Amino acid sequence: MATMTEMDTSGAADPMVPRVARIRRRYREIPHTWTLELDSVADSPGFAPGQFNMLYAMGVGEMPVSLSGDPAGDVLIHTIRDVGAVSGALANLKRSQELGLRGPFGSAWPLAAAAGRDVVVMAGGLGLAPLRPLLYSLFATPEDYGNITLLYGTRSAEDILYRRELDRWRERKRARIEITVDHATAEWSGHVGVVTSLVTAGLFDPDNTVAFICGPEVMMRFSIGSLMDMGLPPEAVYVSMERNMKCAIGHCGHCQFGPDFICMNGPVFRFDRVRGVFGIREF
Repeated sequence: MATMTEMDTSGAADPMVPRVARIRRRYREIPHTWTLELDSVADSPGFAPGQFNMLYAMGVGEMPVSLSGDPAGDVLIHTIRDVGAVSGALANLKRSQELGLRGPFGSAWPLAAAAGRDVVVMAGGLGLAPLRPLLYSLFATPEDYGNITLLYGTRSAEDILYRRELDRWRERKRARIEITVDHATAEWSGHVGVVTSLVTAGLFDPDNTVAFICGPEVMMRFSIGSLMDMGLPPEAVYVSMERNMKCAIGHCGHCQFGPDFICMNGPVFRFDRVRGVFGIREF
């Protein structure tokens, strides 16, 4: 599948120009988290896994939201946690209501780097949303890759996103789906513990594996460490940094990350490029 840099977008709309989108469907994923499906937007340039849109709640404000649907589909999908004024206004839109949209923006998960190799995807909490388009793309052409492993950690069983798809993905050949929770109830029969506990010896061949990671930064730091302890080199690890983005053009400075602006140079980075500043809290 072509990436955004490989696609011919000469006839596509300028991503900076706001467009109006209408809610086709809205449904609750987990507590305080909703998925919005938008009707097709005229002249949409499409998107690549890992990119984001700027969504505008009329009269309230705008915020960046990862695209979490199938890049090969004709529906734009965003999963939003209701944690503030703008996210709350967007998450509570009803069917047929409208929102503003700009995008897509940002870098993408490098599918080409994974060709012919095993793939380890590590997600923490809502970090599965930016990774879902990647998983769609991997499973669309599984013959292009080796084994595909998803390691997913959440606080509790009720915080697990996209349950039906996780169940469907488990049935795929050469796919391994492992889920762990920090806190388990009597009804939970799966793994308990942090997501790094799922990284075990023999999980992958460090010489022929690419890893993609998204989640809270502390989760990503420890996940990278566990993978590197198993021999995976830093240049084979990609992370999505999604903190503090606000304008999508590097103008406001909120998302400056060392010499980079996450909204322009990211959100997806190869880890060896940002390793020097990755663990510095001030960034």
